[in-house]
Amino acid sequence: MRRGIAASALVVALAVSMAACGSSGSSSDGKADGPVTLTYWDTSNATNEAPNYKELVKKFEAANPNVKVDFVNVPFDQAQNKLQTAMGAKGAPDVFRSEVGWTAAFAKAGFLEPLDGTPAAADTSAFQPSLVQQAKYQGKLYGVPLVTDTLGLMYNKDLFAKAGITEAPKTWDELKTDAAAIKEKAGVDGFWLKAADGYYAMPFLFGEGTDTVDAPGKKITVTSPEAVKAVETYKTMFTAPGTAKADVTTDAYAHMMDAFNSGKVAAIIQGPWEITNVYKGSAFADKKNLGIAAVPGGSAGKSGAPTGGHNISVYAGADKAHKAAAEKFAAFMTSAESQAFIAQKNSTLPTRSDAYTAEVKADPGIAGFQAILPSAKPRPELPEYSSLFSSLGDNLGKATQGTGTQDALNTVATDYAKLLPGFAK
Repeated sequence: MRRGIAASALVVALAVSMAACGSSGSSSDGKADGPVTLTYWDTSNATNEAPNYKELVKKFEAANPNVKVDFVNVPFDQAQNKLQTAMGAKGAPDVFRSEVGWTAAFAKAGFLEPLDGTPAAADTSAFQPSLVQQAKYQGKLYGVPLVTDTLGLMYNKDLFAKAGITEAPKTWDELKTDAAAIKEKAGVDGFWLKAADGYYAMPFLFGEGTDTVDAPGKKITVTSPEAVKAVETYKTMFTAPGTAKADVTTDAYAHMMDAFNSGKVAAIIQGPWEITNVYKGSAFADKKNLGIAAVPGGSAGKSGAPTGGHNISVYAGADKAHKAAAEKFAAFMTSAESQAFIAQKNSTLPTRSDAYTAEVKADPGIAGFQAILPSAKPRPELPEYSSLFSSLGDNLGKATQGTGTQDALNTVATDYAKLLPGFAK
């Protein structure tokens, strides 16, 4: 799974009321106890992850012979727009995998069924509380946490050792020092940061004790002195000795991953969704060579990265029979047994503590990210929050190419004001 945020769709969604239409295959007089075919949209990686979700779906069908599941894999970077269009017109899935940043926005638009008191929400006490909170909007639950993630520092232990580095850097300044040493002693770049991506820039803001917005205070904070400091630090990560120059091409993500997996760069900021691909790289034939640490901290002495992941949500326009089946499906997919199964297959992080079995924690990637999850920053209950990454990323890309930091952030703030009427600049 590639972490990408298609930001424009939900801006439109918030202004659209839910159309009175059923999902494909639904009938308004369907009976909850009769045979049902669910349409499930999966947004996991089609090559590495989806086959294992399909296997899990077969287990569900075996346990629920009156329910069949039409499994549809939708590319993650297209899913937000496709879901928005389908739920506002026709052809919406009965149940789907929703990125955590989409859930509140879809709920605000009226597209999602509240799950409180349903079989889907029968076991919420087992989940990490902040993840349950992220799946709520105005006090109601609109998704069940399926997988979680955050960003961490992934590093090549062998390359660090060649440079005489014995522990992961704890600040951005330490990372730049390490990158220079790796370049000198190991002959490869020490660090590569994904450029022009607002999501990957968030740790720099958090490291200065700020965010793009103050949601409870309804204030745009992206032009604050702390944010300016964060972006100035961000820009140095492309120009310091031993760091890779900003890649703003359309294939930048693939370039970064290819370099890391083959041992041509020693460290990156990345999430657990890439662990299975990293293990396939020549530099990590020995899984123990992969180091995982918390993202470095900023000058404020703070660190942190966004909490990401996916929920299972149910479409509000489905009929009674399909909603009932979808709620059972959501409960099954997010059970401890199912989450442990997926974690072992896909190296993703469960959202509930009882899924972290000994077998799951035997994966060094999962164990590494589990250790840093407590430092992850939950998203505020702001439906537009995921839409904020787009302008930030675009203008950070311009800042790395010569635009002044304050000018770039002023443009971001202007864009935010359009998205967030009522927020003060």
